[in-house]
Amino acid sequence: MRRIAISVAATSMSVMLAGCGVLNATDTSDEASPAKGDDITVGLLLPEKANTRYEQFDYPFFKEKVESLTNEKGKVDYANAEADADKQASQMQRMVDDEVDVIVLDAVDSKAIADSVQKAKDAGIPVIAYDRLAEGPIDAYISFDNGLVGEVQGRSLLESFGGDVSITDKIVMMNGSSTDPNAKQFKAAALSELKGKVTIAKSFDTKDWKPENAEANMTEAINAIGADNIAAVYSANDGMAGGIVKALRAAGVTDLPPITGQDAELAAVQRIVAGEQYMSVYKSYPEEAQNAAEMAVARVQGRDIQFDALTRDRVDSPTQQDIPAQLVPVVALTKDNIEDTVIADEFFQVSDICTAEFKTACAAIKLK
Repeated sequence: MRRIAISVAATSMSVMLAGCGVLNATDTSDEASPAKGDDITVGLLLPEKANTRYEQFDYPFFKEKVESLTNEKGKVDYANAEADADKQASQMQRMVDDEVDVIVLDAVDSKAIADSVQKAKDAGIPVIAYDRLAEGPIDAYISFDNGLVGEVQGRSLLESFGGDVSITDKIVMMNGSSTDPNAKQFKAAALSELKGKVTIAKSFDTKDWKPENAEANMTEAINAIGADNIAAVYSANDGMAGGIVKALRAAGVTDLPPITGQDAELAAVQRIVAGEQYMSVYKSYPEEAQNAAEMAVARVQGRDIQFDALTRDRVDSPTQQDIPAQLVPVVALTKDNIEDTVIADEFFQVSDICTAEFKTACAAIKLK
C-alpha cells in the first residue's frame, strides 16, 4: 500500500492491477451481497473541452465500460463543465437532486467543489474523484501517477541537452492551472529534477490550461528573456505546448528549443515527429476511464472485495486522509517510441499521424 499527500510528488510507480487479475474480478469473488443491481445510474462530471481527451477518450470508454459491467442496463449521466467551476457545481447539484447512484468527478476547481461533494455525501451518494483529487469527503480517487509525470517531464527536458546541460541554461516553465491539484504535483516533481541544474528564468501558472493563455505567457517570457536565450521550455501539457510553439514562431524562432508536453494528443505527436516538440507523456486514458467505471460500479453494488482490490494505494487531500486510490503509471513519449506506445495501443493509426504534411518527417524516423 502506498500513501501520497496531494502537496508532495509521488516517485514510485504503482502496481498495475490488471496484471494481478483483479480488474476482471467476478461476482463470485465477492462475499458481500450487491447493494444494487444492474439498473444503476452513474454520474460523470468532466471539467473542460480544451483538452481533446475528455470527449474523445474518457467519456466514451467510461460509458462503454459501465454498460458492459451492467449487462447494458446501467446508464451514464454525463456533463462537461467547460472550465466553469460554478457550472460544474450546478451540474453536480442536479445529479444529487436526480438521485444518481454514484458520481465520478473530475473537478474544475478541486477546492471550490468541496461543498458539492459534501452535499452528495449527505444524500448518500458516493463520490469518486477522477484524474484530479477533489476536496471534501470523497470515497476514492483514480488518476495517473502525477509525481511520476512531472519527474518524467523534468528528466526528459534535461536529456534533451544531450548531457551538455548547465546552470546557466535558461528554462521557461509553463505550468497548469493553479486551481488544479495535479498541476501543483507536476510542477513540484518537475522542479525536483530541474532545480540546481538549470535556471528557471520565467515560470507561469496558466489559467484554465488554455493554449491561448500559454501563448500569451510565452510571448511575455520571450520579451523578458529574449528568444535566443531560451534553452528549453517545460510545458505541463500538449495543448499549452501548441500555444508555446505559436509564440516562438511569431517571434521569428526557426530552430525551436526542446519543449515538453503531456497527453499524447494527435497534434503533439505530429509536432514530435516534425521536431517541433521534444516529448509528451503518454497516459492510457482508456485504462483510467475503464478502471474508474469498474470502481464506481463495484462501489454502488457493494462489491467491497473488488473495490478494495482496485484501490490499493492511499492519498491525502487537504481535507481528508487515507483516501483509497488507484494510481496508473505513465510513459515518456518521444519520436523513438511512437510505434511502441500510441500505435501499439491503437491510440492512433499511422495514417492519423502521417498525413500529407508529415509524410517526409514520418519517413525520416521510419514511421510507416
